[in-house]
Amino acid sequence: TGIPSKHNPDATEPVIAEDGVLKVACVDSDTLLAKYQYAIDLQAELNAYKDAQEKSYQQQMTQFQKDYQNFIQTGDKMTLSQQEAKEAELKARAEKLGTLEAELTSKVMEKQMNSNIELLNRIFAFVREYNKDNQQFDIILRKTFNDSPTLYMNTAMDITDEIVEGLNNEYKSVKAKRSK
Repeated sequence: TGIPSKHNPDATEPVIAEDGVLKVACVDSDTLLAKYQYAIDLQAELNAYKDAQEKSYQQQMTQFQKDYQNFIQTGDKMTLSQQEAKEAELKARAEKLGTLEAELTSKVMEKQMNSNIELLNRIFAFVREYNKDNQQFDIILRKTFNDSPTLYMNTAMDITDEIVEGLNNEYKSVKAKRSK
């Protein structure tokens, strides 16, 4: 047995496979995200949420511009106190619109971050179960196009299709249970 790690008492160093062979697999996360229906649905949901936020902001901005133009055209018919009150209201709305755009952007970013966390948790949980029930690899690497530390991987180590198929089957059954 190895020496227990200070950070993780369950971990020992070095890991030596019983048969002397370290079993390694790889999952192409770009392909996984493109083919995993849950990821596709999450992205569509996020896009719809973002569009709704942008539409809400645009509607408020359009209404503000109409009200402002109306005030410019009809303000001279108001009393001085009515003009001052309307100016104060329009100024407050303009300030609120200024912060609203940042708030909506923040909401979209927060939703995206939460969606990503949920997605990764599902993938990690599935991969752990898959590995336990199947090959029992010592390491499963993640490969991406733009920031992968993996420059080359023998295609025989690629288990992406199996993972995508399993994730999609799991998602179909979860979705079917929800729709009942």
